Amino acid sequence: MQNDLLLETIKTTLQKSKVEKLAAVASEKSFSVKDLIDLSFNHDEQIGFRAAWILENVYSAHQVRFLPYTSYFLEKLPQQSNLSALRHYVKILAFMTKKNASAAIKAIIAGYETDHLVEVVFAWLIDDKIPVATKSYCLNILANLNTKHPWIREELLQTMDFLVDQESIAFFAKVKQIRKQFSVRI
Repeated sequence: MQNDLLLETIKTTLQKSKVEKLAAVASEKSFSVKDLIDLSFNHDEQIGFRAAWILENVYSAHQVRFLPYTSYFLEKLPQQSNLSALRHYVKILAFMTKKNASAAIKAIIAGYETDHLVEVVFAWLIDDKIPVATKSYCLNILANLNTKHPWIREELLQTMDFLVDQESIAFFAKVKQIRKQFSVRI
């Protein structure tokens, strides 16, 4: 599937089943993960969202196809300004930074200079325009990267204290989970 054909395919509304099929097509090398990453920055926000959604499914179900483009994904992540696409980007990064991530992903994250990513994720966390679901993944990312950057713990605890009264009940539940992960009482 050429980049133009991919673009034509995702111009229309997609159901989850179609997204999963497109992720499978991507896993068969019909188009590259780089194409999906690039399309997620399309000026048409719906196209960007759909490309990011397919990208998330490629990461989840066909990680071996995603791996060669992991550094490219990490480089592009801070530039993502489409809020709908951003949710999928931070979800992927949350999976990448989890304790149970694959050894290959762990090695890439360990060798990657994540300082800038941490700064960007903190900025998204305190940004009023960022939806709560995205902020929830930001909390996961920061808590997960605490093992690489121990200073995150105190900064994140203070930020959560500040934000907990401003955000929804769902955010409070995630804060409670992160505090438990840090073994801190509420």
